[in-house]
Amino acid sequence: MSIAVMTNQVSFTSFLNSLKQTFKSAFYEIDNIEEFVQKRGFPDLVLKKIMAANPFSVAIPTVYGGRGVKVKECLGVLDAASYESLPLSLAFGINIGLFLEPVAKYADESIKKDIFNRFMTQQNMGGLMITEPDHGSDALNMKTTNVKKGPNYHIQGTKHWQGLTGMADYWLMTSRQKFNNGDLARDIDFFICDEQQPNQVIQVAEYYNNIGLYPIPYGKNIIDIHVPEQFKLKPETTGLKLMMDLLHRSRFQFPGMGMGFIRRMLDEAIDQTTSRFVGGKSLMSLDQVKHQVSRIQSAYTVSSAMCSRSAGFSGIENNLADSAVEANSMKAYITDLMQESAQTLTQLKGANGYKTESVGSRGIMDSRPFQIFEGSNEMLYTQISEMVIKLMGRNKIANLSEFLKNYHLTENIADYFKSLLDFKVDINLQQRKIVDLGKIISRVISANHVAILGAKGFRSDLIGDSLESIKHEISMLVSSYKFKTTISPIEEYKDKSSWLAFC
Repeated sequence: MSIAVMTNQVSFTSFLNSLKQTFKSAFYEIDNIEEFVQKRGFPDLVLKKIMAANPFSVAIPTVYGGRGVKVKECLGVLDAASYESLPLSLAFGINIGLFLEPVAKYADESIKKDIFNRFMTQQNMGGLMITEPDHGSDALNMKTTNVKKGPNYHIQGTKHWQGLTGMADYWLMTSRQKFNNGDLARDIDFFICDEQQPNQVIQVAEYYNNIGLYPIPYGKNIIDIHVPEQFKLKPETTGLKLMMDLLHRSRFQFPGMGMGFIRRMLDEAIDQTTSRFVGGKSLMSLDQVKHQVSRIQSAYTVSSAMCSRSAGFSGIENNLADSAVEANSMKAYITDLMQESAQTLTQLKGANGYKTESVGSRGIMDSRPFQIFEGSNEMLYTQISEMVIKLMGRNKIANLSEFLKNYHLTENIADYFKSLLDFKVDINLQQRKIVDLGKIISRVISANHVAILGAKGFRSDLIGDSLESIKHEISMLVSSYKFKTTISPIEEYKDKSSWLAFC
């Protein structure tokens, strides 16, 4: 019986348990994760062992031997991986959300079989190339071009900061059509690039010395390739809509990567604070410590709620191009919680938390870029506010609480925050206030997911504590939002500002 058929027929519970055992074996028996995470790349034996378990089968349709592209299973694999290694989970997330799912949904049927077969039998990997050196988050102005020449497209340009640089076998390559007069089309085209083909090899001009996520290579890529026309993705409407559907679906999967990571931070924090004694009392007996650990526990509940929502909503059968508010809220808030949880654990670990091999200190560096890539959180919070303010204007509602009470993403929980959010939103806000408002809205949306999870039967004490924690956070954000300030940097600050002259 083939690996593909075996993977397909095993129950997901058995498949996931086997995968977890594979992680344990790879990270603690074949090699020691505390040592190799300080080096570049995954050890070959570790990666070979993990990939042999076919983790990407969850993102491959059953007709091609996979498990069916079920969001619940994709998130379950990301969850299990991130408990042991956030870089591994990110590598999985890149392959699943940024390559396999888009191929399953938008690729020509004639090319799918070979691609999926190589993932199932040859442990291939795939990634996405959007970002360019001069156009980071400004993807709509990318300069990578494509020109149709007979049955092929000639694609030229420069891309950088792609996870799995020099490591992936396949790439989804974004570019803009170049017209005869040199102008570029407004729309964006997606192509599947196969690095095993001689005329599709991507030159890595430079590998970046990233300070976190050591096992994942990043760098600068020079694009000069020829791709057959059947390897161009087929959007339902436009390439821009395809890109938004792809990116929003990826953001809906961030809670999967956050889930295992936060659970690990929580387990480590509870173990540390219940086993460490100072003055004859455990750290957990201190009120401030209880508050710190409860924040991580709230993040665990929020992530659980997000995963539940994503599993029921973000499948490839749905188009998520218009789900920006919810997708941005998930990505931005869960990554903020990941960073906060790692910072808290490192603090609770004391001096031991500052060791390179400490899971907390590693977590700080590894989770930090999650707040930046696929749209920096400040940008996403800004977009959330702008979209909600636009909706409020369209509905002629100025009061935030009143709007949220009738908004489909917050209607179940809005009354819980009424006393905090009963104020009028000014449409002419400073950007710093727009960011604050976006954070507030994202927390209310997340609380709505928590309330829905509670209604499904998730344990009530975790639900109640999480809602209270979110309410506390929102109260602080509202204070920041209402605080009047126009402070700006003084660029020529050095004159009369040396403390030595005033002693």
